[in-house]
Amino acid sequence: AALLMDLKSRGLFDETLVVWSGEFGRTPFSQGKDGRDHNPFGFSIWLAGAGIKGGTVYGATDPYGYKAEKNVVTVHDLHATILHLLGIDHKQLTYRFSGRDIRLTDVYGDVITKILT
Repeated sequence: AALLMDLKSRGLFDETLVVWSGEFGRTPFSQGKDGRDHNPFGFSIWLAGAGIKGGTVYGATDPYGYKAEKNVVTVHDLHATILHLLGIDHKQLTYRFSGRDIRLTDVYGDVITKILT
């Protein structure tokens, strides 16, 4: 919260993208005495600032919090969205590798327009 307040007070919030994420979530259930296991199927990523519609929740998991079911976002979608906010069209930057055209987001990824201002 202090970072966001500082960015706002300095007039930098609208031109700074803040991304909070990990590479996986945790299972909603305990694995005995060892705690909760890694869960790549349902977890949260938090974005704020430059071009992000504040207060927006996008996507949902199943009733157990185990697997994303609604508005599922891939890492390619996240990368395409971040690149879009940086003014880069991820579909335009393509390079040839092993006879295949590859983009910054591989051959996948769509900008998540519903979270943008």
